[in-house]
Amino acid sequence: MTIRSTIAKVCQQEDINFLLTNRIPRRLVTRFMGWFSQIEQPLVRELSIATWRLFSDLDLSEARKAKFRSMHDCFTRQLKDGVRPVDPDPAILASPCDAIVGASGSIAGTTVFQIKGFPYRLEDLMGDVGLADRHRNGRYVTLRLTSSMYHRFHAPHDCRVEQVTYISGDTWNVNPIALKRVESLFCKNERAVLRTRLAASDHAVTLVAVAAILVASIRLPFLDGVRDLIRRYRDRLAGLPEHE
Repeated sequence: MTIRSTIAKVCQQEDINFLLTNRIPRRLVTRFMGWFSQIEQPLVRELSIATWRLFSDLDLSEARKAKFRSMHDCFTRQLKDGVRPVDPDPAILASPCDAIVGASGSIAGTTVFQIKGFPYRLEDLMGDVGLADRHRNGRYVTLRLTSSMYHRFHAPHDCRVEQVTYISGDTWNVNPIALKRVESLFCKNERAVLRTRLAASDHAVTLVAVAAILVASIRLPFLDGVRDLIRRYRDRLAGLPEHE
């Protein structure tokens, strides 16, 4: 058995996994990683990426470039042109990112499930009763990005961004182990709520980007700056110029 497989086996044990990724000073560790990951020193970069590979199935073959300035530069890498072709059918709502489907289905009023038996309310997730009501009895899907995946997300359709609401919060792990143990976890973590409307049909589509342990900076190219857990308040940016 290799070192990597041994480490993976140990970390997959639920109690140990939950302890290692949640029963620590989550916000402090996440802020430290945000700083450390941006160190542009060759030895630090190479050792960091090598350690990252040890704990994950990191594959950089689709990355647009082969050399990175830092671990953060690698984490936020762009892909080569054409490696994620989008279905041109206007009836298709594309996934906005590489991900594993964690949950999906119909919304019961404004209640959805983070995992079987663990319901939460859209108004708690979005911080807006009116917005939650717009999705009453609609459909939802929860997409989970693992650490090794391409960590950018895109518009799922031709749509207009109407409002962005940033909600400061915690940085619980969002893996299935934590989702089975922490009630309404998504409503506790830092997140950005992007209210959009489809250009063709005028249907409302809301994207909620939820932060996690070690990953808690959200950069939106059409907005200035980075929203992160250093801010401890809600930051609503309404009346935005239209973005497609």
